[in-house]
Amino acid sequence: MPATPNASDLAGAGLAADPHRDSPVRREGAPAAGAPGAVVAIHGRGSSAGDILSLAQAVAPPSLARWAPEAAGSTWYPHSFLVRIDDNRPHLDSALAKVGRIIGDLIAAGIPHHRIALLGFSQGACLALEFSARNARRWGAVIGLSGGLIGPPGTSRAYPGSLDGTPVFLGCSDIDPHIPLERVRESSAVFAAMGADVTERIYPGMGHTVSREEITITRDMLAPLASATAGMAP
Repeated sequence: MPATPNASDLAGAGLAADPHRDSPVRREGAPAAGAPGAVVAIHGRGSSAGDILSLAQAVAPPSLARWAPEAAGSTWYPHSFLVRIDDNRPHLDSALAKVGRIIGDLIAAGIPHHRIALLGFSQGACLALEFSARNARRWGAVIGLSGGLIGPPGTSRAYPGSLDGTPVFLGCSDIDPHIPLERVRESSAVFAAMGADVTERIYPGMGHTVSREEITITRDMLAPLASATAGMAP
């Protein structure tokens, strides 16, 4: 007769299936309750919530809540974002679910979707872009710095729903060693087809980093969220 698993065995199995489930979420800026908007900031591979929050602090109005999840093992998924999606499971599914729970907590605190921005760099940018495409609606903004939609070439991009005018920014180098230019272009086209207001900037010869212009563009995109009417239809 098989042994009955104990509580620690069950907990370990749960974490194996959902590795980011219990990872911390750092909260900075204004308290979510009463804030006019929020930024969900997602760090890249080998980085941390603290690192991406430093960027968020530099670009977000101080009246916004700034929340950043910490990836288990400092990585959201183990392989390149260009491999088969199944090869990055269960980590990718867990990461997307983690972002979804954060969004749910912000909504419970009184901040609606159209006043929540998703901001990510590198692996975090890929996650922010993929999450917003899979959960199409009017968001406050979606900002992908050196990232693109997830999956190998030829992946179906038939995401349901509309982004309803969501401001979307994709910025990247033309020679980024991790993010092919073709994927950035494809991602921009997908978001435009889904009804987003897309801004794309390609920086010749830039490394895998964030440019001053990207910081300015991001700051300008987040500024309207300090207004209680941000994201509302005209």
